Amino acid sequence: MKKILILSVISTFTTFISSCGGNGTSQDVTLNSGPSSYDSKHGAGKFKDILLDEKLNETMAAAGNKSFVAKCAACHKLTEEKLVGPGWKGVTTRQLPSWIMNFITNTDEMINKDPAAQAQLEICLVRMPNQSLSDEEARNLLEFMRRNDGVK
Repeated sequence: MKKILILSVISTFTTFISSCGGNGTSQDVTLNSGPSSYDSKHGAGKFKDILLDEKLNETMAAAGNKSFVAKCAACHKLTEEKLVGPGWKGVTTRQLPSWIMNFITNTDEMINKDPAAQAQLEICLVRMPNQSLSDEEARNLLEFMRRNDGVK
């Protein structure tokens, strides 16, 4: 029994050390490659040009409202007022749809690389946690934000 416990501790320690070690180059390659490279217009992420209908998609906005209540309302208000995070009123007039989609799906990298996201962090003093939103959930939230900003 003692041998199993010792082997388990050694195995866990070895795994921990190997995952933390190295000179950081492999981690840097992972963070800076692929579809989430930084673009000053769209931010960091895979979304570049999002085509929106002039008319609001009410079905998507309703689904976005459900996501807002479940994942966003604890920190964001629908007004301009800051709660933990910034208020959402006017966000779709201040940022491109692609920037919004990249921010809500790729939060950490956006905060690390995007000046507008960094400016919000300086105001709010709390990093937005990654909510693990699917592309569909993010698109629905964008439509909900548009409805909040008066698109009909």
